[in-house]
Amino acid sequence: MSHSSPEPDRQVRQGLAMGTAIGAAILLFVVGLLNLLEGISAVGDDSVFVVGPEYTYKFDLTTWGWIHIVTGILLIICALGLATGTTWGRVAAITLAAVSIVTNFLALPYYPAWSILIIALDVVVIWAVSTWKTTTD
Repeated sequence: MSHSSPEPDRQVRQGLAMGTAIGAAILLFVVGLLNLLEGISAVGDDSVFVVGPEYTYKFDLTTWGWIHIVTGILLIICALGLATGTTWGRVAAITLAAVSIVTNFLALPYYPAWSILIIALDVVVIWAVSTWKTTTD
């Protein structure tokens, strides 16, 4: 028997795995960019966000802005690592998407619709990265 070419099924699976990785990296990049933009908006102009009357996790908007800026930058870096298929990119992507969920949950009173959108995207990223299999042996 000759083993000159890989199985066609394996090539298809590897192609799907790569497509999933690229899709997750793009979603992670978008989440990072949205966090970055939200942070810049909060730091640049506090009047963009309306604060509800009382909330347990109340912080200064500038503080929230910087938290989102840092989280956004880290998510963008992770997206680049994920796009190149690195293990650290996968681990960091899941970890930082979870951190992004928590920061956006805590920021719900400042911009609820935006926070819910980011949380939903983070859940999709975690699902995509955690279900992507790099090898199919």
